Amino acid sequence: MKAIVWGAMAWAAMAVTTFADEMKMAVTTSFHNSGLSEVLLPAIKEDLGLDVHLLIVGTGQALRLGAAGDVDAILVHSRKAEEAFLADGNGTQRREIMYNDFVIIGPAADQAGVANATSAAEALQSISNAEAPFVSRGDDSGTHKKELSLWTAAELDADTFGSWYRAVGAGMGAALNTASGMNAYIMADRASWLNFKNKGELALLYAGDPVLFNQYAYIPVHPGKHPHVKNDLAMKLEDWLVSDKAKGLINGYKINGEGLFVFNAE
Repeated sequence: MKAIVWGAMAWAAMAVTTFADEMKMAVTTSFHNSGLSEVLLPAIKEDLGLDVHLLIVGTGQALRLGAAGDVDAILVHSRKAEEAFLADGNGTQRREIMYNDFVIIGPAADQAGVANATSAAEALQSISNAEAPFVSRGDDSGTHKKELSLWTAAELDADTFGSWYRAVGAGMGAALNTASGMNAYIMADRASWLNFKNKGELALLYAGDPVLFNQYAYIPVHPGKHPHVKNDLAMKLEDWLVSDKAKGLINGYKINGEGLFVFNAE
């Protein structure tokens, strides 16, 4: 009898220590490719007892998953699309967490002369004029949306480009690998570029235009529209993401001494 009681107590203790709360969050491939998730998720588990399962997709797909109630929260980087998501009643609120910037990567030889550009528009015009190979995410991600808006701002239409422009329909890591293999130009977020291992002959050629600012925001899915979502856990996670602990981890995450994100939650 004692053995049975002891066995039951041991199982109960194991259950308490083994089973954490769980929630699902859709995040951008650029956030995941940066490596920051590998820093944040263990800290979230330690502090909150919360396992956050990531669905790693482009921003467009993340928003669709949220709208369908397939995740409890999203972390994305396309403000116009985020505001439309909220206007449709899909999220409870938008909380800015951190930012970095987009950069233009290309062959170190830089046949298009991008490094001499004085604006992002001029950099893209140089690539177009040279018809130099360019890899686009082509996946409705936040990065892809931003790239298309920059072509438009440069008074160019990506739909009219020739074979030099290659839309790959892939995440940031895969698109960078394609650009490396082709020795082509590409627009990437700085964090993914710094964490990218297969740089080949590519180099960071242009950055610094204010239009390349890249804000990441957290949005819990609205329980009024999807009663099954774990809004209580999503709110616990939001509180943690804007905490001093998160600030220290985000600002302290560096590669070769260079920071990948800047915390700006309020």
